Amino acid sequence: MSTFFWLPADYNVKSFNKHAALDLIRFSGAGMSRTELAEQMGLTRAAVSLIVNDLLESGVVMEAESRSAPSGRPPIVLEINPERGLVGAIDMGATHMSIAVADFAARIHQETEISLDIKDGPEVCLAQADKLLKQLLADKGLPVSDLAAIGVGVPGPVITEAGTVVAPPIMPGWDRYPIRASLEKSWGCPVTLNNDAELGALGEWAYGAGRGEKNIAYIKVGSGIGAGLILNKQIYGGTTGAAGEIGHLTIDENGPLCNCGNHGCLEAFAGGHAIALQGRALAKSGKRTLLASLPVESITAREVAEAARRGDLYAQEIIHRAGTYIGIAIAGLINLFNPSVVIIGGGVAEVGDMLTTPIRQAVRERAMRASEQGVRITTAMLGRRSVLIGAIVQAVNVAIHAAAENRNSTSKAVFMEPVEVN
Repeated sequence: MSTFFWLPADYNVKSFNKHAALDLIRFSGAGMSRTELAEQMGLTRAAVSLIVNDLLESGVVMEAESRSAPSGRPPIVLEINPERGLVGAIDMGATHMSIAVADFAARIHQETEISLDIKDGPEVCLAQADKLLKQLLADKGLPVSDLAAIGVGVPGPVITEAGTVVAPPIMPGWDRYPIRASLEKSWGCPVTLNNDAELGALGEWAYGAGRGEKNIAYIKVGSGIGAGLILNKQIYGGTTGAAGEIGHLTIDENGPLCNCGNHGCLEAFAGGHAIALQGRALAKSGKRTLLASLPVESITAREVAEAARRGDLYAQEIIHRAGTYIGIAIAGLINLFNPSVVIIGGGVAEVGDMLTTPIRQAVRERAMRASEQGVRITTAMLGRRSVLIGAIVQAVNVAIHAAAENRNSTSKAVFMEPVEVN
């Protein structure tokens, strides 16, 4: 059973059971009957009926006919009521920002994406987030006050309790800036703040390639490289929120300088920025490469990946080498963590098998056999949306549990047609 749920400070056993039931219904996939709920919670039908009545009264849960019944009259199941409210989600990466509005069933209604330079600092970037979110809502005639909660992901180590990042390697000027507090002041609703790779793991656990798994690792290969870890169905952030910084494992102590200040980190060999630098060097080398026809300074990891897809052998070597380095690091992670699935996501991962094949090969060669045989390595089912959907999951988490307690969760939203997340 998931333990992501929020609890009020004055909770008791009944309140605990209510929130546990809410999460079971929420992550059931196809709805859950009262009988199934009683079996999974180890409670009597009478006790479950009291819990369900409370949830139905709050409007967070509704009754519906099962969509998975093989024949005959479909049984009645319990589902999250999507029309109970709306949440917002923001995926703030090193070079992009995605924003979405979703309902309580985590169905996306509106979304948009813009280019962003995280190095512009918190004032500039958060002002852009504020403007874009308000514009997205204004396009549908909605104020920010219609959002019950907002989930935010950033590419740095997050101290959850403080709502800040600490010593983020690729976020100069953001160290200990009060991100959550400033956004809550601007938006007037609860804001959750997480590392982007953590949210990628959560998104894939809830609705993607990690669904139903207890222990997963999500490896985000973007401008940098990070890992989001879920242990026993709980996000693991470590003591200071810095768990999963796989991009700063040392591959070669005499290697290139990394953004963190050390030499030879995985990120300096295989992150999107490193791949771009290698692509630019290739373009200048005089070798016969598709990259030679491009303006050198405009070459990014995306251009290198595209050249590799079009059969450029030199570009393929860059991607293959990056995959091997990532696989070496993942092998160590598998030996330590022993997950059942490792999910490769992020923009660079969109190159597909050219990256995942050398990753799998390196893992086969270097991971302990007992761990390697029990792990599945796959690409993100949600693609570039993994982090964004993880932010939605976190926002919904806050919103529906507050709504179940009738604590400042009323939404007057006008509902639009949702966009499929899968």
